[in-house]
Amino acid sequence: MGFDHDQKYDGEQPQDRMSLQDGDLKENRDDLQRHLGNRQIQLIAIGGSIGTALFISIGGALNKAGPGGLLIAYTLYSCLLGLVNNCIAEMTVHMPVTGGFIRLAGKWVDDAFGFMAGWNFFFYEALLIPFEITAINLVLTFWRDDIPVAAVCAACIVLYAVLNILAVGVFGEAEFWLSGGKVILIFMLFSFTFITMVGGNPQGDAYGFRYWSNPGAFAEYLTTGPLGRFEGFLGALWAASFCIVGPEYISMVSGEAKRPRVYIKNAFKTVYWRFGIFFILGALFVGVAIPHNDPTLVSILSGETGGAGTGAASPYVIAMQNLAVPVLPHITNALLVTSIFSAGNAYTYCATRTLYALAIEGRAPRVFTKCTKKGVPIYAFCLVMLFPLLSFLQISNNSAKVLTWLLNLITAGGLIDFIVMCITYICFYNACKAQGVDRKTLPYCGWFQPYSAWIGLVGLTCVVFAYGYSVFLPGNWNIEDFFSYYTMLGVAPVLYVGWKFFKKTEVVSANKLDLTWDAPIIDAYEASFVSPPVGFWTEMLQLVGLKRSVPVDRRHSVSDGA
Repeated sequence: MGFDHDQKYDGEQPQDRMSLQDGDLKENRDDLQRHLGNRQIQLIAIGGSIGTALFISIGGALNKAGPGGLLIAYTLYSCLLGLVNNCIAEMTVHMPVTGGFIRLAGKWVDDAFGFMAGWNFFFYEALLIPFEITAINLVLTFWRDDIPVAAVCAACIVLYAVLNILAVGVFGEAEFWLSGGKVILIFMLFSFTFITMVGGNPQGDAYGFRYWSNPGAFAEYLTTGPLGRFEGFLGALWAASFCIVGPEYISMVSGEAKRPRVYIKNAFKTVYWRFGIFFILGALFVGVAIPHNDPTLVSILSGETGGAGTGAASPYVIAMQNLAVPVLPHITNALLVTSIFSAGNAYTYCATRTLYALAIEGRAPRVFTKCTKKGVPIYAFCLVMLFPLLSFLQISNNSAKVLTWLLNLITAGGLIDFIVMCITYICFYNACKAQGVDRKTLPYCGWFQPYSAWIGLVGLTCVVFAYGYSVFLPGNWNIEDFFSYYTMLGVAPVLYVGWKFFKKTEVVSANKLDLTWDAPIIDAYEASFVSPPVGFWTEMLQLVGLKRSVPVDRRHSVSDGA
């Protein structure tokens, strides 16, 4: 049996049938609007997945593992997340609903599972907002150390509010340009590293891969010898699990994407290239640019460096200063500020949509389903905007300590999200098999399934449980560290069991899993387009006045006589 995406809606509700026949084609069953185009989706996916970690926090991973350990850790974790992307892509392209993977988890696994996944992702995204604001303050100290922390926090919060309270198209356009700056920054840093390593620097020093042999490719962390080098690799692996993300953001924007079966599929397919270019190459170039025991890096990580200069926490900025490269450190730091700001903007959007998705499924108060005329969940947005206020903790605490505390909480939450995706896919796959659905008839069919899902599930489970192992080592026990590492891991099962107990939910059996769900509404919406899908580069050329004759996502309605 195949899944026919052109089939009529057999089980629609009366109100849905009216929406398909009386002249107004619904974009979603809910109130969100599909206004995000191809180029915006591609850049939002980049904006959400690239933030502080790739440019600044990666220095800590380099110090722990050395360049070789860092590269292996980032490559291994990229492969694990590639397997997860393979799972969520198939499900999301088939069912691009508001709330993405968190609603899929509740619909296809267990309502309690969706409750746990949704609230875990909500706190994950919401806590990332103050994390990025804290990082902006850290980076700004590169120029001077007397910039008012409170003023920076307040400015970021106001700007996030303005960009997210308007229509989703405004958010998409802002994120498109901000994320474009990230791409420019990444390739500028890669070019800097390559040119200087072959001798193109003021000192004429062709250092090449010198730091791989002196002080060495692998560093020791916590202990010495082979065990210390392995623990260094583990430290880099935990850093990679915070840095390397992406599939979840594509899934979350799918409910507001134009032509989701085409544009969302394209975005998922480019994730593998992003992992290779941005994260794996990023790990390689950082290990080339500076040694893992660079004195400036060590002093920053240990907290010894105070005052102006602390903002030079980026390994690339340190490398530029070591080589006496003029001007470029300032350009890099300016782009770092915009890049980190962009990530916080994306997290504000995702947290708002997550709370809205929870509310429409009854897993959060219904008041959060209220949307403006422009399709913005207004009350969900207001609640999310309380979380950036946590960034004011920097005023009375060391910003590096706040960053570390938030990072530990966030990383475990992110790992749980990817585990949720793997479990959801396994249930989805079993349902397709039990109901005789040929997955090759789906808009996107993942490869190497279900083995891809199982490998991803086992690998990520090992990572999340071993994440805070260092706190259990002799002499390392600290109750504060324990809770920062394992709070999210303890909250997740409590959320699941609690909701299951109060709502008496059941795991959905493979034979009863609803593979149709909102597919007919989405199919009817996609069929309303009269112009062919437009490519990413065509849209980019149209921005500069070329190929203006090519129509972009032109639609008709039933009332037009179609």
